[in-house]
This record gives sequence, C-alpha cells and structure tokens, in this order.
Amino acid sequence: MIRVTVSYPAGEGKTFDHAYYQEKHRSLIQSQMTAHGLVRVEMDRCLSDAAGNAPRILAAAHMLFASIDDFKKAMGAAGKTVTADIANYTDIVPDILISETSA
Repeated sequence: MIRVTVSYPAGEGKTFDHAYYQEKHRSLIQSQMTAHGLVRVEMDRCLSDAAGNAPRILAAAHMLFASIDDFKKAMGAAGKTVTADIANYTDIVPDILISETSA
C-alpha cells in the first residue's frame, strides 16, 4: 500500500480555509482519483504538537493507493485538476511525502 501525504506547513501570514479543504477539496480528490486507484483519503486539521504548542503543520491529507503505479495513474489523469484547486483554500506550498505502508 502506498500513502501519499500532502502537508501544509504553518507560517506567519499564511492562510488556510479548513472548511473548504475538508469539504470541497476532499470531494474533488475522491471524484477525480477514485476511478484511477485511490483507495481512501483522510484529512487532518492539526491542533497542536505533543507539548500543546501551535502545530508546525496546519493540515495534511493522506491518500492511499494499492501501488505506486496506481498513484501515478491517478496523478496523470487528475493531478492538474486537483493541484489547481489548492489556490482556492491556501497560499501555502504543500510538502509531499510518498511512503510504503502496511495499512
């Protein structure tokens, strides 16, 4: 199983619309990528670090695919549409991490 984590680092003066992200962007990901191998998407609104301080990351999406080939197929088919939507909820450039998981 492949997990693609897209995270949004906190930063002074940065904006992030959590409602849009959780509702509209999630729906867009699902509608555009499920037919191309997306198994599941989970979205986090980060609240704090372990010490109760402001988090270093504001939000993250975790997209699960059966294989790296499925992820590449989904990105080839829908990547431009999904990434173009980022401007509708944030001005933060996301960090992307691709992991192999045993989920």
